[in-house]
Amino acid sequence: MGGETGTELPAAALEGLERRVGRLLAVGPVVGSGASVRGQGLGGGLRVGVACSRFNGALTLRLLEGALEALDECGVDRSDVTVAWAPGAFELPLVARALVARGVDAVVCLGAVVRGETGHYELVAGECAGGIQRVQLDTGVPVAFGVLTTEDTGQAFARSTPGEANKGREAAATAVEMARLLQAV
Repeated sequence: MGGETGTELPAAALEGLERRVGRLLAVGPVVGSGASVRGQGLGGGLRVGVACSRFNGALTLRLLEGALEALDECGVDRSDVTVAWAPGAFELPLVARALVARGVDAVVCLGAVVRGETGHYELVAGECAGGIQRVQLDTGVPVAFGVLTTEDTGQAFARSTPGEANKGREAAATAVEMARLLQAV
């Protein structure tokens, strides 16, 4: 995923590696610095499930808008996108697993867990992340983590701003890239 810290993988480095190995598998970069979506058409023919959390739903809706923009730009047909709303982030892994069972090629999980005054944050955020990871490892279908885990709502709104910085957009592009990478492997 992109960033502004100078830690991005330069495209030229991949070109150099390609000459030094027998086979280099990289279908991206779909997401580059600033979460700009590239690779139009990369998502053509893919079926994508989007699991959304209703809790903190105003934030999730902003993430979903970003995800749908990225899927459009990647060439995923709108009729191949299924959106399912779960009560909260804790339930997202189960919804992701159900979407995989329906035959999607990738899942994007979207939601927001904002730190509060209780230990609820650590429990929900950790179990959500672990469950999402388990679904993709158990099924072999990529499940992108687009769940914001922030200290306050200000940070969550900043990460769900419309445009290239939207983390839902980044997660959707990651799901498309991973689906194509796994097909190439």
